[in-house]
Amino acid sequence: MPRVVAAKSAPGPDPGRKQQIQQYETAVRLMHEGKYEKAKAALEALIASDAGDLIDRARVHCNACERQIAKSEVKFSTPEERFDYAVSLLNGGFYEDAREHFDIIVTDVPTADYAHYGLALLYCMTGRPEDCFAALARAIELNPRNRIQARLDADFQELVDDPRFTELLYPEIA
Repeated sequence: MPRVVAAKSAPGPDPGRKQQIQQYETAVRLMHEGKYEKAKAALEALIASDAGDLIDRARVHCNACERQIAKSEVKFSTPEERFDYAVSLLNGGFYEDAREHFDIIVTDVPTADYAHYGLALLYCMTGRPEDCFAALARAIELNPRNRIQARLDADFQELVDDPRFTELLYPEIA
């Protein structure tokens, strides 16, 4: 008589994996709630575990938490200090964060020509020529020396062929 072999059932989901996924989801939820310290701690614990494919995503979110924590810890005594910080963010490629700081300066000190100049650089670097020209025009209006600075600034190179650039920076030719 043939022998009947019972089929093996597939193993159930790994309880450790389920817990890792829940920990990851909790950390992301904490981030959305603005609880970056707690989210970072949860993500670091996940990174330290053997979470497989979740580790890379956890690292990305952990870095985002660190940036948010650092942003909230930074205090400035003067608008010039905030400007220096915004420029460092701009140079690091954190355009949105840099824009926020430039905007704060412009709101607090509307006559801060250097902040308008910084915004012009930001807009040029992010492909927004209309906004760049408006901010640069305001910077020049507040301080005509910005016209000379902009003529020499390599960051505006991609606009040199634009007639609006020539009108703004070389009014004696136009």
